Amino acid sequence: MNIYVGNLSWETTEEELRAAFAEHGEVTSARIINDNFTGKSKGFGFVEMAEKSAAVAAIRALNNKEIKGRPLKVNEARPKGEGGTGGGGRGGSSRW
Repeated sequence: MNIYVGNLSWETTEEELRAAFAEHGEVTSARIINDNFTGKSKGFGFVEMAEKSAAVAAIRALNNKEIKGRPLKVNEARPKGEGGTGGGGRGGSSRW
């Protein structure tokens, strides 16, 4: 199961993220999303866990838990393309 983790401190490492979730079951991957230009954390990441039951337990235990002074926002990740507007179109009519 893929899990979204938001509101991460910019100092949080992938190893720390993995360790927090590993307390609840097997973590197959943990990654923090970085800005392409600066290389700095964007403050969110994804954790993948092998067992759905362990992932659900981790979500319940870690959502709103404070790590490094920030309450995490943890939920099941939505597949790419769900939510949001999906692009930066100009909208409205065009005179081109």
